[in-house]
Amino acid sequence: MHLPNWFLALFVCIIGMPLTIVPTVKYDFMLPKNCNEGNYNLLRFSSCLLAAAPLDDKIVGGYECKPHSQPWQATLNTGYHFCGGSLIRDQWVISAAHCWVRLIVILGEHHIWEFEGTEQYMAVDAIYWHQSYDYQTLDFDIMLMKLAHPVTVNQFVKPVALPSRCPTPGEMCVVSGWGNIYSDSGQYSPHQYTANIPIISHEVCERSYPGQITNNMVCAGYLEGGKDSCQGDSGGPLVCSGALQGIVSWGYGCAQPNYPGVYTKVCSLLPWINEILSSY
Repeated sequence: MHLPNWFLALFVCIIGMPLTIVPTVKYDFMLPKNCNEGNYNLLRFSSCLLAAAPLDDKIVGGYECKPHSQPWQATLNTGYHFCGGSLIRDQWVISAAHCWVRLIVILGEHHIWEFEGTEQYMAVDAIYWHQSYDYQTLDFDIMLMKLAHPVTVNQFVKPVALPSRCPTPGEMCVVSGWGNIYSDSGQYSPHQYTANIPIISHEVCERSYPGQITNNMVCAGYLEGGKDSCQGDSGGPLVCSGALQGIVSWGYGCAQPNYPGVYTKVCSLLPWINEILSSY
């Protein structure tokens, strides 16, 4: 029997595994309000599981990838897929800070509506945001999730390498995720999609988004439009030459001319990433 993954995620959530939210700041941190309650220092997965509507997920202009060809790709799940992530260590997943919510992490996934036998369902023990994250500008849009237990590394689930250098303009990269396959509709695919897109220089991207591109962001895509990531793919990987160079963050529309996708620039934030990984 093929049980849908939203059902399995719901089961894992309802048993009430605790999730500690640990921001990397030195002062009291107020989380956004949910379910008519205030701060959450200790969250339970089941508390507001179905409180929010699913986001608009897309890889526009891409193609269904070979199953499990992106074995680091994670789906962040609260009963449905709503964001992506990347496995970078056997107990650590990286994503976008704006993707925080009560969640479990599913790895080894290809068809998100079916149980394929390759999935690993992981509770999240703690979440760490960059202390300078700005939810309005999406600067420092990065978070690290420590899983409750290490994953079993195999052909379906394995970490992606962190970069040893920054990406160069014109370098071809792969963005992956699940969701809508057309920029102007709600039609989405249950299969994982990928798109091959080039890095765009900081100067060119700044012309598309004047005053909005920081040194912690990198742009990728085609200025003529046609291929892009979008909401719901947020937090997912942009992999260049085998290394994680970007985290899907934001953009104007999806695959629109002159508006490439904007990604968190992983190479610029390596000191913070390594500090968290070594400290916790």
